Amino acid sequence: MKLLGKIENKSAKVGVIGLGYVGLPMAVTAAKKGYQVLGFDVSKYAVEHVNAGENYIGDVKDEDLKELVKKGSLTATHDYSRINSVEIILIAVPTPLDKYHQPDTSFIEAVTKSMTPHLMKDTLIVLESTTYPGTTREIILPELEKAGFTVGEDIFLAFSPERVDPGNETFKTNNTPKVVGGITPQCNAVSKKFYESILDASVLAVSSPEVAEMEKIYENTFRNINIALANEMSVLCNKMGISIWEVIEAAKTKPYGFMAFYPGPGVGGHCIPIDPFYLTWKAREFNFHTRLIELAGEINVAMPEYVVNRAMQMLNRKGIAVSRAKILILGAAYKKDIRDMRESPVEDIIVELEKRNADFEINDPFVDKFHNEKNNKIYKTVALGNLDKYDLLILVTDHSCYDYRAFLKSGRLILDTRNAFHGLNDDNLELI
Repeated sequence: MKLLGKIENKSAKVGVIGLGYVGLPMAVTAAKKGYQVLGFDVSKYAVEHVNAGENYIGDVKDEDLKELVKKGSLTATHDYSRINSVEIILIAVPTPLDKYHQPDTSFIEAVTKSMTPHLMKDTLIVLESTTYPGTTREIILPELEKAGFTVGEDIFLAFSPERVDPGNETFKTNNTPKVVGGITPQCNAVSKKFYESILDASVLAVSSPEVAEMEKIYENTFRNINIALANEMSVLCNKMGISIWEVIEAAKTKPYGFMAFYPGPGVGGHCIPIDPFYLTWKAREFNFHTRLIELAGEINVAMPEYVVNRAMQMLNRKGIAVSRAKILILGAAYKKDIRDMRESPVEDIIVELEKRNADFEINDPFVDKFHNEKNNKIYKTVALGNLDKYDLLILVTDHSCYDYRAFLKSGRLILDTRNAFHGLNDDNLELI
């Protein structure tokens, strides 16, 4: 295969479709390993910023992007006709849910139809977008065959799930182990060889795209279910007057058979709140009801309302109605020390507070403003000023830069959803 030789000497050109949280770090990783990379995106903002060497993704270093663009190793375009200039194509487009919690594969379908007329023989195509088992074979493969390609001979197709953990300082795109599942053994051989050439991590080839697609959903469903258990235990422990946080720390002393998961205000990010729904949807095709997965989803979705109810109880004990209280929400991003707002539980907390006519403000040092998908409103975050004007602080995101001792000294009621105040005690402080 000519393509294997081009991967060995890195003369193959790489195209990355979708320059978001997954695509841009992958484009930078490939370019840093010596490949010529061309990024594709429908977003004018993304294309212009990449070509100007201006970074907009937290897991990409500003200086890396600037240097690669300056050298000409990485450029971006809107023009899908330029697909004919690349031999390796990585697809990293959004796979959201529609309003019925069913997978929306329209971005994958649109990309497939846009790129197929411009494909050349001896090209590798890898889908990285998280999706349900069967997507690669059912959506992309038929379009390639319709165009006259023989997959595994003159074109190669595989699925390799993205593994991106925004804000993780230890594991980035370049050093996180990868899984690939090709349509044929030849597809596996080519895709495995490519990823081994750009990653400082192991690459496991599995028997089919379906295994790789299911593997990704299993990873995040595992986390979703265990977070749900921690959340349910948190609610029960609160009723029993027991600290769930102390319980978890005690359980962690067991050196086998236990993995710590923690309660919180809800689950956020693109993966954990969404991926299990891909599986529950696909399971219906086989007349199978994923009861445990769906129950875990219900528990996690209920947490924002639980947080607001706990906040109301705290205010009520002080004789303050929530509709007359002034509340400060601390943190908006879905996890600490990043600006990523995707599926953040703060969106549902806001909706619940507004239902109760609460007067609230939001502070997040990483987020200036954001669009709440749950009510289609824009919110601006405020600077931390005089805390005396607030009756209650709700800690939603435990950013490292927050001065937790100063919050306690303010004398305000505080509801901590992340155990950010661990080791600190105060009569005004409660944990979920």
